Amino acid sequence: METSNHQLAHVIVIPYPSQGHINPLLQFAKRLAAKGVRATLATTANTMQSIHASAAVAVAPISDGFDGTDFAKAGKQGDYLTSIRDHGSKSLAKLLHSYKSAGSPVTCVIYDAFFPWALDVAHRHGAMAAAFFTNSAAVCAIFSHICGGTITLPVNVHHDAPLILPGLPPLNACDVPTFIRNPSSYPAYLAMKLSQFSNLQNADFVFANTFHQLERQEVKSAEKNWPAKLVGPMVPSAYLDGRIEGDKGYGASLWKPLSEQCAAWLNTKPRESVIYVSFGSMVSLTSKQMEEMAWAVKSSASYFLWVVRETEREKLPAGFAESVKGKGLIVSWCNQLEMLAHPAIGCFVTHCGWNSTLEGLALGVPMVALPQWSDQVTDAKFIEEIWGVGVRAKEDEFGVAGREELLYCFKEVMEGESRVKMRSNARKWRELAIEATDEGGTSDTAINEFVMKLKIAVQN
Repeated sequence: METSNHQLAHVIVIPYPSQGHINPLLQFAKRLAAKGVRATLATTANTMQSIHASAAVAVAPISDGFDGTDFAKAGKQGDYLTSIRDHGSKSLAKLLHSYKSAGSPVTCVIYDAFFPWALDVAHRHGAMAAAFFTNSAAVCAIFSHICGGTITLPVNVHHDAPLILPGLPPLNACDVPTFIRNPSSYPAYLAMKLSQFSNLQNADFVFANTFHQLERQEVKSAEKNWPAKLVGPMVPSAYLDGRIEGDKGYGASLWKPLSEQCAAWLNTKPRESVIYVSFGSMVSLTSKQMEEMAWAVKSSASYFLWVVRETEREKLPAGFAESVKGKGLIVSWCNQLEMLAHPAIGCFVTHCGWNSTLEGLALGVPMVALPQWSDQVTDAKFIEEIWGVGVRAKEDEFGVAGREELLYCFKEVMEGESRVKMRSNARKWRELAIEATDEGGTSDTAINEFVMKLKIAVQN
């Protein structure tokens, strides 16, 4: 006999409303739905219209105080966080109440760790609470050590005296998240990072978007203050284990992708002949860095596909797009996973955001790391030195990776002597990512254990 929706374990999943947070949390919701859990993604009015998830995941509104208005009116980051905390708490409470009244109470609220207030709302309404971290285990370990008092801010690091933390490689100044080297640079973001641990001891579950084979030592470093279960990589199933039918994309895009145009262009190029350049949904390069990148891709022996958001396009050198026709394709947005999976792609030039890093690893693509801020610098260190899947572009005294440096990096990954080793390592990490998510893998087992606990809670 079929189980009715009213008897199913029910989770509400609440992401921070940006592309890099919506994607992994929505993917987690799909993983849970595929295992018989009723899943609802609760997101803001300004991002709801961009969610096109499978029928298995419902979408519900949660207020950030700017419903139906231009997100830019939110103002400073600190003001926005206060607004979404105040309005989000009230609207989440109403949502939990409405589901309970409808006879389908929420078993667990899975909240983006940026929203620690969701834990208290969940517990007040009789639901369990699960924190979901969207950074690497290494970065989470660093912040957990700060919150645990092992290290204090600001973290003063010198090349001859790197930061030493248990379970982590020695971190030089260029490897340490920018927020903690210079706490006054982005105080609201730093406060948000640290707030993730403010009431974590009260969470019923803690999850992280990484996998055991990739970061087992880093998890051990932080397990006292951060007892996370690793459930990643949260990449659509079609690119990993293939066990969720039709799961070829995240199901959320704040921009309109041009994937057909990109795929058609890539189909005309030889295997591993194209440099794919993308800096994600939030990074804004300086005009000087854009100029240096433009010169480098134009001078490279390889073809290139460069994602340049419309708001960034004016930073390209005058006449650049016309001058590279045939050699390069410049688009405003595309389905990154489809591009990375294409056999024509030879390397991925990335800002090293955690989602992009995981996608590069999961698809087995070597990388050129060009981190800009925050935890991206730590991810870049691991890409080059720990996982051995790429090279990190060196910046000059003005913080710019020059054209000659970029050209050197392209040659190393596409043509250099270390190319074979990088590709071998990239294939290894892809195989391990598939193994983790496939039936009986470490991430799959962690998800199954969670699902079992949800079902037990419903039965009780």
